[in-house]
Amino acid sequence: MSGAVGLDAPALEEKAVNILNIPNLLSLSRILAVPVFIILMLEPSPARALAAGIVFSLASATDWLDGYLARKWGQVTKAGKLLDPIADKILIMSALVILVELRSDVVHSWIAIVIIGREFAVTGLRAIASSDGIVIPAETVGKYKVGAQITAVVSLLLDYYLSNDWLRDVGAAALWFAMILAVYSAFRYFKTYWKQLH
Repeated sequence: MSGAVGLDAPALEEKAVNILNIPNLLSLSRILAVPVFIILMLEPSPARALAAGIVFSLASATDWLDGYLARKWGQVTKAGKLLDPIADKILIMSALVILVELRSDVVHSWIAIVIIGREFAVTGLRAIASSDGIVIPAETVGKYKVGAQITAVVSLLLDYYLSNDWLRDVGAAALWFAMILAVYSAFRYFKTYWKQLH
């Protein structure tokens, strides 16, 4: 017989990976943290800004943890590949929009538009590339961009709580650095796609 049957057949349960595994649940928790973050900042106060900073920091930490556990436990799924970047973008975009209103002295609307617009552009590009059979790997620069964004958001939320000028300066510098990396990494993505397309 061409295939194994009975006791020799591999159990489907052993080969299939549960979609609701821990890495995917961590990605989902990042999305669920967004409403909590927004509610805390609807009527901002120093204490609520601190709480929002803690929520954002814990949610951001799951970005590294879910990927690490998925690779370590062999639980990389299509659902996870979809949830992970979506969760990252929703979390960062929500924080930027809130900070445009809360900290307009540092987070200018045009900076937020550039960063958010870059996310849509790169996501669309990778979708088009995938339909053409072209795989565009994640850029290392993109990881630095995410780190700078997280640093900016946390620093500015803590500054709202502590009112320290150095935190404001760190947040402003990190935000500008994130914007520069966003534009640069987007350029590299489009350059890679163009080269592979031709």
